[in-house]
Amino acid sequence: MKAIICVIAAALFSACATVSPRDAMQADVDQAAAIIERFQAIPEKGIPPAVMRAARGVAILTVTKAGFIGSARGGTGVLVARTEKGWSGPSAIGTGGLGVGFQAGVEITEFVIVLNTPAAVEAYAKQGNVTLGGNLSVAAGPVGRAAEAGVALQAAMYTYSRSQGLFAGISLEGTGIGTRDDANAAYYGRPVTAGDIVSGSVQPPAGARNLMAVLSKY
Repeated sequence: MKAIICVIAAALFSACATVSPRDAMQADVDQAAAIIERFQAIPEKGIPPAVMRAARGVAILTVTKAGFIGSARGGTGVLVARTEKGWSGPSAIGTGGLGVGFQAGVEITEFVIVLNTPAAVEAYAKQGNVTLGGNLSVAAGPVGRAAEAGVALQAAMYTYSRSQGLFAGISLEGTGIGTRDDANAAYYGRPVTAGDIVSGSVQPPAGARNLMAVLSKY
């Protein structure tokens, strides 16, 4: 079974092998902007603006899950943080894992993880690898315009998803997310740490302007 799952995982990401690390990172940045815009497009079912305005940071990922007998999932995305001068440049992140049970087919899900506290941002910036729900609480985020007035901080991180056009708050407790240092080095043209990026001490590349513009609404 492990061999089958590994074959599935390899198939999931083989298409990325011919893309340069910088171009792959740029695709993640562009996709992150598009994901935020899709959540904005349906305010009745999306992330309440109050949640985004209070956010200290946001992690945005696209995760592909495929399976037959067992399953494999993997995804990439970016992390941005709020600084004194606005939003930081994007830092590359990724996730992956294996599942059990009969799960045939392929599913692509877009995730937005809203970091509500400075400690949540610091965990991503300094540790390199974060397990949601470990030392920092994580919960399905409030959804829709109706939740706007009643939004109150209930967890260090709120999680949201969009799959097949459906928007929802969703629990991702136990999911591991790590920094992709090689992608950051390729995108910024030199070795940089996630901490330097999200602190705002590293100038975002021109390719990040669209993402910055989308987030500037909050």
